[in-house]
Amino acid sequence: MQFSIIVPVFNEAPLIRPFLQHLRERASGAEVIVADGGSTDGTAELAADLCDRLVQSQLSRANQMNSGADAAHGEILWFVHADAELPLECLDEIARIMHDSKVAGGYFRIRLPRGLVYRLTDSFAHYAGILLRMRCGDHGIFCRRTAFREVGGFPKVPLMEDVEFFRRLRHCGRVVSSEKRIVVSPRRYETIGRARLTFAYGFIAMLYIFGVPLSVLAQIYQRTCCAAGQDRISLT
Repeated sequence: MQFSIIVPVFNEAPLIRPFLQHLRERASGAEVIVADGGSTDGTAELAADLCDRLVQSQLSRANQMNSGADAAHGEILWFVHADAELPLECLDEIARIMHDSKVAGGYFRIRLPRGLVYRLTDSFAHYAGILLRMRCGDHGIFCRRTAFREVGGFPKVPLMEDVEFFRRLRHCGRVVSSEKRIVVSPRRYETIGRARLTFAYGFIAMLYIFGVPLSVLAQIYQRTCCAAGQDRISLT
């Protein structure tokens, strides 16, 4: 299988080079595409020699990931965040899952650092996600290029574009969970507050399931998180 890894970034200068080096070690042989949303801190320049393609788009996760997917050549598209630590043999794991032609895509479980709130958070994310049939971008969603095109890519919505994409992807075939873990950064939790952000995610997810408009959820998230220093609306 040919793999293309799409990494959406915005002002990630301190992280981007170590992450891309990590990506080359853990996912050797994959095409790596960095989708920059107009960074002003030199992220694009720092990434240029460590990726196969650097694409520019308007600032929004949906726009960036769609632009990256448009530039990709692989039959399997994998969307990964720049603050993640990938599991060993991750491409072999994806290939194992995608070997079944009835599978449209998949995702990894997440692992946050040690701590009771973090254990509750990543356990909640897994089991609530199974119950509610939703996953966020931290889980490293991957899919067939054909399925990506069938669902129209990531929808341009004010929040939870990855959850919307995941739910649509399930109409194309099975979506399989890997037991391998992606280690995700706690930086948002440390900035906003562990309990506060965990509660915000859970509350917004519940409102989403009950059909509250995404524009309203975006306002709730903005009020909850931007006041604590989060300057970009994203649930991923």
